Amino acid sequence: MPSRPTEQGRPGRTAPPLLLARFALTEHQRRQVARYGDLLAREPNAPTAIHDPERIVGDHFADALVAVEAGLIPSEGVLADLGSGAGVPALPIAIACPALKVYCVESRTNKCDFIQASCSALGLDNVEVVWARAESWDRGVGLCDVVTARALAALDVVLEYAAPLLKLGGRLVAWRGRRDADGELAAARAAAILRLTPFAVVPVKPYPGVESRHLHVFEKRGETPAEFPRREGAARKHPLGSRAAGTTERVGTPGPADLAAPDRETR
Repeated sequence: MPSRPTEQGRPGRTAPPLLLARFALTEHQRRQVARYGDLLAREPNAPTAIHDPERIVGDHFADALVAVEAGLIPSEGVLADLGSGAGVPALPIAIACPALKVYCVESRTNKCDFIQASCSALGLDNVEVVWARAESWDRGVGLCDVVTARALAALDVVLEYAAPLLKLGGRLVAWRGRRDADGELAAARAAAILRLTPFAVVPVKPYPGVESRHLHVFEKRGETPAEFPRREGAARKHPLGSRAAGTTERVGTPGPADLAAPDRETR
């Protein structure tokens, strides 16, 4: 019998196995997920604010795996997760897609250490931890089929981090909450400068009761201009989506035609 969501919209007590069954994980993958959940719940140095096992399954694992379920993550190729934190969404995706090479790009050493220790405990050999900011990861330029980002920065800033790392035809998948017209317009301005195209906005429901979760997808259709990546910190201080960005950083601004292409929402 399906579990009922709690009053806060969180998965109920019988939800974890039901949620994991939804994503068709093998028995080995289920054991890896369970072990990773135990590390997040019990390790005192786990860099996450969520330690309740039920919330970990919903807010971390299911929230990560909806991108796989939606067909936005390839089974093979190269993925870079920017600002990986405690390893989400990177490690759940790496567990579900063992033939996919996953780079966890993280600038905080304590978070890198936790991700590395988790990979060792889980036996994940398809993950590499990169201690760097996205702007300074030179080896990643043009390397990635997919770049992911969850709770990292404003969407236009995330686009600037991701664009140089993507191959032509590669895609950014960005986890966001409620739709934000102003934020999406800023992202469209940045995308036009970076030669990215809005591809889709996919509504997702990681677990019963959750509302307003979306995956924003952008595709790289042209070579990233040579002035990117900018110096560390410039994307946040002078975001491309702001009206003043073109004069502040001397990069081109999109014209009306560039901003006209709407997102298409996939259901």
